[in-house]
Amino acid sequence: MRSNKPIYLDYHATTPVDVRVAEKVIALMTTQFGNASSVDHSVGDHARRAVDQAKQQIADLIHCRPQEIIFTSGATESVNLAIQGTVLALERQQKNPRLAISAVEHKAVLDTCHGLKKQGRIELIVLPVDAQANLNLNQIEKICHQGLDLLCIMAANNEVGTIYPIEKIAAITKRYAVPFFCDASQAVGKIPINFQDWDITLLSLSGHKLYAPQGIGALIYKTNHPLEPLIWGGGQQQGLRPGTLNLPGIVGLGEACRLRQLEMEVDETAIARKRNYLQARLQKAIPEIIVNGNQSQRLAGNLHIAIPDIPNSAIIARIREQIAISIGSACSSGTIAPSHVLRAMNLTSNFIDGPYGLG
Repeated sequence: MRSNKPIYLDYHATTPVDVRVAEKVIALMTTQFGNASSVDHSVGDHARRAVDQAKQQIADLIHCRPQEIIFTSGATESVNLAIQGTVLALERQQKNPRLAISAVEHKAVLDTCHGLKKQGRIELIVLPVDAQANLNLNQIEKICHQGLDLLCIMAANNEVGTIYPIEKIAAITKRYAVPFFCDASQAVGKIPINFQDWDITLLSLSGHKLYAPQGIGALIYKTNHPLEPLIWGGGQQQGLRPGTLNLPGIVGLGEACRLRQLEMEVDETAIARKRNYLQARLQKAIPEIIVNGNQSQRLAGNLHIAIPDIPNSAIIARIREQIAISIGSACSSGTIAPSHVLRAMNLTSNFIDGPYGLG
């Protein structure tokens, strides 16, 4: 009997919670609850140990130190803490911060930086990309040499899937002593990340991109990097993100990271094989189809296609009950403006108006 449930192909927007993760989360919400800041009884001690274990599991996946992890409500908050927290610290030093971002960053980065620029608080450089959403490393080196207070480059693009050479970019920023923030929300759990060895300054991740619950994320930061909090009260997490810790979410994120470390390589290889099969079938059935992004350096689960002159709205209207796909970033849904990523890639309007992503 055929299920009425649509085929879900929108994993860049959100993933389902792994059943093994859900079991841990439910236990923490019902029978093993506690406040990790309660130091006067064993229930609080258990909660604190659970947080410490989750930190270690995250640290093992991305190669950072547990004390470098700040838990947040998700990547958007992590992005804001990284960027606004850095700018606030620089303003305390009476500096006029100079930041650089790529033109294809997630809206959380773009809107935060453009908002700060509009307030007159930063100088902002926007780095262009080519038709495959690639960045020019020579240009990055040039602006770092000229002097920069923060460089923001994502690890992998959330629309077209292009993977960026973060290790090489980090080497450039290290050479010129430029702090480097990497939004790795789409990359953690899908490709190897080494926060310590690559010498990244700040890195954001989100639980619901790697089979953990929605509403939990983290900012990884070098503890010697000047950072100011955005909210106050309680003093938890070195005072950088106070408030009662989301224990079920944190434990779920830790367990998801543990499972990704064990299963990522095998899973991503299988996903890439299925993606390639689907791409080949689509290209055979629709010869005029265009695949966007860097096809040799992209996330295994990404397939971003366009059928020239066919409006994406027409395709979505026809298949939305059978297949769940997206015509842009979930954080930009509801807007009628064309994708900023595709515009930055300088694609013509007949390609921009007719693309959709499976990821």
